[in-house]
Amino acid sequence: MKKNVDPLKNIVSLCKRRGFIYPGSDIYGGFANTYSFGPYGVELKKNIKDLWWKTFVYQRRDIVGLDGPILMHPKIWEASGHVDSFNDALIDCKECKNRFRADQLIENQINKDVEGLKLEDITKIVKDEKIKCPKCQKENFTDARHFNLMFSTQMSKTDADDNISYLRPETAQAIFVDFKNIVDTMRVKIPFGIAQIGKAFRNEITPGNFIFRVIEFEQMEIEYFIEESSWQDTFDKWLTDMFNWCKLIGLDSKKLKEKEHLKEKLSHYSKRTVDITYEFPFGENELYGLAYRTDFDLKNHEKFSKTSLKYFDPINNKKYIPHVIEPTFGLDRTILALLCDVYDEEILENNEKRVVLRFNKKIAPVKVAIFPLMKKEELTKVARAIFEKLNPHWSVEYDETGAIGKRYRRQDELGTPYCITVDYDSLEDNTVTLRDRDSMKQERIKIDNLLDIIKNKLEN
Repeated sequence: MKKNVDPLKNIVSLCKRRGFIYPGSDIYGGFANTYSFGPYGVELKKNIKDLWWKTFVYQRRDIVGLDGPILMHPKIWEASGHVDSFNDALIDCKECKNRFRADQLIENQINKDVEGLKLEDITKIVKDEKIKCPKCQKENFTDARHFNLMFSTQMSKTDADDNISYLRPETAQAIFVDFKNIVDTMRVKIPFGIAQIGKAFRNEITPGNFIFRVIEFEQMEIEYFIEESSWQDTFDKWLTDMFNWCKLIGLDSKKLKEKEHLKEKLSHYSKRTVDITYEFPFGENELYGLAYRTDFDLKNHEKFSKTSLKYFDPINNKKYIPHVIEPTFGLDRTILALLCDVYDEEILENNEKRVVLRFNKKIAPVKVAIFPLMKKEELTKVARAIFEKLNPHWSVEYDETGAIGKRYRRQDELGTPYCITVDYDSLEDNTVTLRDRDSMKQERIKIDNLLDIIKNKLEN
């Protein structure tokens, strides 16, 4: 019998060993489904966020930015429907005390979709179909019950009825709540969008697959405000823009698909939702989402807050509540998809195995590494001068430890596009060796031309 092999094992191992992603609270034995992004993970994250912001905010005249709070007034989550509707059906095994999402157990064991069914119907299916506990193989479960996915926290207030708040499960509501402020201060005109990058929190019952589903994650999200009549064309345009983003960061287009949500499976706020899925090593799963949220959010916030959120159109002299198209990009899932895409193992002519991350140059955490061939003063002096020259422009590393081949391998595992080696010829002719990550080809470059040459290579 074959053992189950973790399809992400090599990637997870490299991420910890090379400083991309560490298990959360590691010295205390870990804390399930939490992670720290190490020095290279932080750089990768920042590069993706910067490129996203440049693409969707700086390069467009119709989108502005916002950084809303994680903790907001609890009535916001009533208005948004999260208090009543943001639930999963959970069941507990009475034997081993493990907790599961009932829909996932049923789908995994009998391939039956139970989304939208009542709790009593889910409980009946679990019993009638003799669903087994994946941990202990017993068939003794509690009845299905709702489990709200929002983390709650107590505020230091004396009013007992108003001391509970929530960690936001999505970044969108901060945008809707500040819609009026943006309109009043920024002279924006519909159609326009508000972009935000920030943390969200979901008390998932069954997170997993490394950083694919975690309880704390980052979203890159836009709420694009429109007139109702234009929603279909705007939706299609945003779907194209999202696929173009995937191409920009270097994701394999063959692993990307478009998946339409069935009407009966739409979220409570959505009239249409399309997922962009990615073929992860553990199966095809949602990467990004595009939703037509209608006027649900602004209309509800106007009702609950008793504040007018209508937009005044000066050209047509009318007031109305805008409709919304929402493109959502999960940052953590972006990183996981990229790691799966760029991770490569190849056997060289000398039978040595090379592990390389073939990141798109725009997002590679380190752009250039600089090596003196040997740790000799005459070589290190030149190498350090080159480092000082390039470092203000990009993320650059200096490494003088170990054999030159091992230093190349270290940078290959980080996905560094270019390595520069200073050797004894450099002292004679003022040239260095520039080595390409993907082809491993080397060329001699004049030191005086390095800055311009590397800039040209990184930008093209």
